[in-house]
Amino acid sequence: MAARRDFASNWWARRWLEVLESFGWASRLQRGRTYARQGKVLNIDLARGEVNARVQGTRPRPYNVKIKIKPLSDRDWERISDKLAGQAHFAARLLNGEMPQDIETVFAGVKLSLFPQDSRDIITSCSCPDWANPCKHIAAVYYLLGERFDTDPFLLFLIRGRSKEELLATIREKWAGQEKSAAVPDRGAAEVQADAGKEELPLELPLDPDDFWRVGEELASVQIDIKLPAVPQGVLKRLGPPPVGLYSLRLQQLLAGYYREISRRAYDMAYDDETDA
Repeated sequence: MAARRDFASNWWARRWLEVLESFGWASRLQRGRTYARQGKVLNIDLARGEVNARVQGTRPRPYNVKIKIKPLSDRDWERISDKLAGQAHFAARLLNGEMPQDIETVFAGVKLSLFPQDSRDIITSCSCPDWANPCKHIAAVYYLLGERFDTDPFLLFLIRGRSKEELLATIREKWAGQEKSAAVPDRGAAEVQADAGKEELPLELPLDPDDFWRVGEELASVQIDIKLPAVPQGVLKRLGPPPVGLYSLRLQQLLAGYYREISRRAYDMAYDDETDA
């Protein structure tokens, strides 16, 4: 017996179906699930704010299904990108190709939603004679969308108005800008003028030059926690492919290998004494 098809194993795909059911469509979605499991959805294409599909019904000619989901505006995405780039947890996960568990809180923080909030946010049409909405053909496409989201969570952003490439490029740019601003604090004119009047004082030298390179008692209070990175090659993924033309992908792959090996060896060296003890 063939394995039963599961359309939503990850939280974001399950959330997609839960949102649709919250619109009062649960019973009709069940009819569409049967169609989806039987492979009646022949093809499905996703674009910015739009989904087009063909579904085989009882008639020889497949039905055409179109689903339009209200995209977020450029201004909305600007606010969302600012929030995502401002929190390293979200930025690092997204740049690593992962969907953060609590990403909905970022959207909620700017009074927006990653998922449709109302049935009026979704406009659908089907060439079948059934006037119900959603009909079982549209419902089947909803399930296939969940399956596609399950595989690639960035498609959720696409139907809301931003491609994966656009979103990640914006996050990289904003993240780099925020770090640059933090590294170079904005000093006021009064502060600069006050510093200009100060005399450079010589550094206080140790009484005994022979003690200069000796370890002090304070070293024992220094806590060092060495661990493997939570996001492998996070720096490389954050920077993106190097701008060196045809060899950029190969160079990125080579660097990723070096990063993995360096991280592993540094970790092994740090805990070598403990394992040998």
